[in-house]
Amino acid sequence: MTQKITGVPLLDLKGQYDSIRADVDAAIARVLESQHFILGPEVEALEAEVAEYSQCRFGIGVSSGSDALLVALMALDIKPGDEVITTPFSFFATAGCAARLGAKPVFVDIEPSTFNIDASKIESAITSKTKAIIPVHLYGQMADMDPIMEVASRHGLTVIEDAAQAIGADYRGRRAGSIGAMGCLSFFPSKNLGAYGDAGMVVTNDESLAQRLKMLRAHGAQPKYYHRLLGGNFRIDALQAAILYAKFKYLEGWTSARQHNADRYRQLFAAAGAPADLVMPAEIGFGRHIYHQFVIRSSKRDALQTHLKSRGIGTEVYYPLPLHLQDCFEDLNYHPGDFMHSERASLESLALPIYPELTKDQQKYVVDAVMEFYAT
Repeated sequence: MTQKITGVPLLDLKGQYDSIRADVDAAIARVLESQHFILGPEVEALEAEVAEYSQCRFGIGVSSGSDALLVALMALDIKPGDEVITTPFSFFATAGCAARLGAKPVFVDIEPSTFNIDASKIESAITSKTKAIIPVHLYGQMADMDPIMEVASRHGLTVIEDAAQAIGADYRGRRAGSIGAMGCLSFFPSKNLGAYGDAGMVVTNDESLAQRLKMLRAHGAQPKYYHRLLGGNFRIDALQAAILYAKFKYLEGWTSARQHNADRYRQLFAAAGAPADLVMPAEIGFGRHIYHQFVIRSSKRDALQTHLKSRGIGTEVYYPLPLHLQDCFEDLNYHPGDFMHSERASLESLALPIYPELTKDQQKYVVDAVMEFYAT
């Protein structure tokens, strides 16, 4: 007998753990047995796997996706007075890490169809103080990297890919993180490859940057107690590395399931006669979208979210306030209306459940609830 569905969570990590419990428990036990908790073979194994998967020569495990961005900027010696161009429609760390080093975040609006930075607007934001560009591969789809790399090359700028939501995504055959000088990954628990706590990685094809990143994550020391750089404690835990390594072999299957669920949402919404106000995520066609999130747009977003909550459906707004309007960036002198597409996205975007274990019946429940809202 089919169990009646009364709700759908935004993410079901317990369901995922139940399916891989033996692998994860064995990985944890292996680390506990070894009593080797800082760096070491577990970290090195994960770094090698993720680097190869990302089409990079080197992976440097760090303590979080945010710290990946921070240490990448530190590796470029970003300092007060420098400027870093990025998007205002992203998680706070994208711009916050630049500001933490005393640099000035300079924002460029997004493309409304993909939510990613509009590459055609970057060049006009470049000044003599610009040192780096951070495109964000939002929701699992890569930004338009060729024109970004071209403008960076013309102006002698370094590109850091914020690939926190895009492990395994690709652009014209090249993986997220492999195109710029460095790529920054997050293994936050909700990510497609998630740890059981905070963890991240920087991937790169540049050996000198890799060595610098390894020093910076351990207080700039090489060898131990001899500090060549002013770094920090950005090391990934061996426990988290072992868990991620155990989960890694499932990543491609989970990605395929997410893509299948995205296709099924489109089919279900089309069959239900979804109104024009309800906009599905766009796939631009230059690479693989890994669907970290399935983000729809609606002019009635807040009321729709309230309705879905009443039906037990988990949703999330990524992100309700663009970075240029955050209180802590008031001194940058941006104002409402400066980045129209980012501001509109913050009012209309809504993430629906897309996790790999999502069933067809659960998706139909979500679609029926959305259509119920539009019918009233």
